[in-house]
Amino acid sequence: MKNESRRNFVKTAAAAAASLPLATVSSVESKPKAMKSVFVHQVYFWLKNPDSTADRDKLVEGLKTLTKIKEIKSWHIGIPAGTSRDVIDGSYSISWLNTLKDRAAQDAYQVHPIHTAFVDNYKHLWNKVVVYDAVDVPL
Repeated sequence: MKNESRRNFVKTAAAAAASLPLATVSSVESKPKAMKSVFVHQVYFWLKNPDSTADRDKLVEGLKTLTKIKEIKSWHIGIPAGTSRDVIDGSYSISWLNTLKDRAAQDAYQVHPIHTAFVDNYKHLWNKVVVYDAVDVPL
């Protein structure tokens, strides 16, 4: 490589790098935002056949149908994280979490045809379900 073309390359690379945004201390140290005014619906499923990948995938397929319900603001489908402390119950197979605007939205979600179809079509896969619903702490 000639010296002249090397200099041009270095200048171009330096100019490109200078135009990139840099992370600032304030953005790295920003505080997490509290979720306010939401209804949190958490569901834990224990599969009848916990070692069956096909059953797990089928349940996930069903849970994804629920995401079409308009009352749902956000959602997450998960599996145990593999963490191990005395207070952690990782015995479930699949978790389903969603947030809704309020209790009325949650009530509508429960009777929505997609939700009732989900229960009817996939309940044969699980032998236990635990639900935790939560709302904001009154201040």
